[in-house]
This record gives sequence, C-alpha cells and structure tokens, in this order.
Amino acid sequence: QVQLVESGGGLVQPGGSLRLSCGASGFIFSINGMNWYRQAPGKERELVATINAGGNGVTYADSVKGRFNISRDNVKNTVYLQMNSLSPENTAVYYCKPDRLEYWGQGTQVTVSS
Repeated sequence: QVQLVESGGGLVQPGGSLRLSCGASGFIFSINGMNWYRQAPGKERELVATINAGGNGVTYADSVKGRFNISRDNVKNTVYLQMNSLSPENTAVYYCKPDRLEYWGQGTQVTVSS
C-alpha cells in the first residue's frame, strides 16, 4: 500500500532553517509529481510547493518563493523541502502528497517561535 512518511520538523527560531523529508513507497515514485502542503491551526490545508517527476520543474506558493526549495531523489524515493528564513507564519503541519493519488502521510510539525 501507499505509504508517505514525513520527517524533519521541529521547533526553530525565527530566521532559522529546517529540511523536511518525505519517504514514499507503494507506488512508482519516479513517474509521479510530488507536492508539499501545510495546514496551520484553524486554516485550510494549502499547497506550498510542487515538483515534477523528473525533478526539473518546480512551483512555489508566492508566500514561500525565494525561501523554500523543493527537491527529490528518485533513487531514494524521497522528496525534500528546504525551508530558510522561517517566520512564525510558517508554523504548520507539513504533508507530502503524490500527484493523482489521494494518500497523505501523518505530517510533520513545524513550529517557528522564539
């Protein structure tokens, strides 16, 4: 079955960085685009970043452009989200999701606070 395991979240001070990882299994990772979403308390889940199957096409939400970087390793079946210059507004649970498949992992909590 499809499994998505996010990791790398934690508590970080404003201005800090985190690198999230999402290990995937149960589907052909290398032919699926991958996405990072987040859901802040009291808000709807929103799309943060996308990457195509080959890793050479990416998109970002306007709010994270220039600070976040999505990448993938098709050998390790893993997608990453490098997050820099974090602010309290980035506090949320972060999830990865493959294109075309309605599966979600448990998410990883990111808390930005001094």
